[in-house]
Amino acid sequence: MQERFETFTVLINRINRNIRKIKNREMSEYNLRSAHVSCLFHLYLNEDGLTATELCERCEEDKATISRAIEYLENNEYLICCSKNAKRYKSPLILTDKGKLIGKKIADKINSVLSETATGLTEEERRAFYRSLAIISEALEKIYQKGEK
Repeated sequence: MQERFETFTVLINRINRNIRKIKNREMSEYNLRSAHVSCLFHLYLNEDGLTATELCERCEEDKATISRAIEYLENNEYLICCSKNAKRYKSPLILTDKGKLIGKKIADKINSVLSETATGLTEEERRAFYRSLAIISEALEKIYQKGEK
């Protein structure tokens, strides 16, 4: 059991670390970090824009990380806030032309990485893998929530 736990946690951590390294390396010429990449990618997929709350959910990041990312991306003209309401967190954010250009590069790179990582897996194996990850993720979430009560 201990070996299974160690293998699971080490592999999950290694995958996460490599994803962050790839994001940071590929976007370093634009001075973008991992959280910026996630925001740009999700905004690129949602042309009508997303709120900061929606970005938190899609990126699986906390409010502070997304707020800093949005501020950076807005200051560097990758995105704009569609509303100047007092409730900026609920205002839609959309990509500028500069943001769309980088968003496309990010989406293309993600497709390339996904294609490379699928080498050696059949479509059925890949689906089973993602299904297994979803089951494990949901189980861990339930265990966490149960401990919160």
